[in-house]
Amino acid sequence: MSERRPGLDAQGYIAREGSLARVPPAFRPVVAAARERLPDVFGARLHSAYLYGSLPRGTARVGRSDLDLLVALHEEPTEADRAGARALGAALDEEYQQIDGVGTLLYSRARLLSDAESHDLGWFVACLCTPLLGEDLAERLPRYRPGSLLARETNGDLAPLLARWRTRIAEAEDTDAARLPLVRFMSRHLVRTAFTLVMPRWNGWTSDLHEMAEAFAAYYPPRAEQLRAAAVRGYEPTGDADVLRGYVDDLGPWLAEEYTRVHGVKAPRPQ
Repeated sequence: MSERRPGLDAQGYIAREGSLARVPPAFRPVVAAARERLPDVFGARLHSAYLYGSLPRGTARVGRSDLDLLVALHEEPTEADRAGARALGAALDEEYQQIDGVGTLLYSRARLLSDAESHDLGWFVACLCTPLLGEDLAERLPRYRPGSLLARETNGDLAPLLARWRTRIAEAEDTDAARLPLVRFMSRHLVRTAFTLVMPRWNGWTSDLHEMAEAFAAYYPPRAEQLRAAAVRGYEPTGDADVLRGYVDDLGPWLAEEYTRVHGVKAPRPQ
């Protein structure tokens, strides 16, 4: 049996990685404001809300990190719900200089608890989200081990994503400023996908991009430096067009093919 790595509990399940207690002091007023205003935005439609990302992990950087929220609604989200989430995010971003943007994911309670999403969005809520408001859906979800099923259902869809990425790159303005968020997003996605490729063999969990890259490097030395560089860009992105071309023409296609070979393809989701 492989060595049990960090990120697991004593029974070998992935441990929930964040908590409100870990939110750095500078960001606590932002979190308090979000918790206070979410019920006003969604009213009786709101089931529960969660933090995820660097804030509940305690690794957020003032002026550099964003506020990441997941909101579970009693019904499927509407355009009005999405507009309300955007307005709330814009207001918080303007009022609190310690954050650099707000991202809010909206899903229905039924979808988050569905069998189809059990090893994707369900796992995300149970292991990577920190309860902020309402009933914690993690109490209705299974526990998760870092196995091949989890790897396939979380990141086994890279191949179709690459086509969308190429379109986004082609449609972006030809400036470093326009490319910078694409480099940041794609770097993070590729590093996380590379990590979950080896996660069952590594037998653990981490959300640190550098740790992810090192875990991957142990199993794929020829691609190690590419992943290490992508991890750096995930935290400190540049607007280099050559980086994006390398992602969609070289690293991405190789990773998608290897992922399919090792874990298979993510099961289709209902539209």
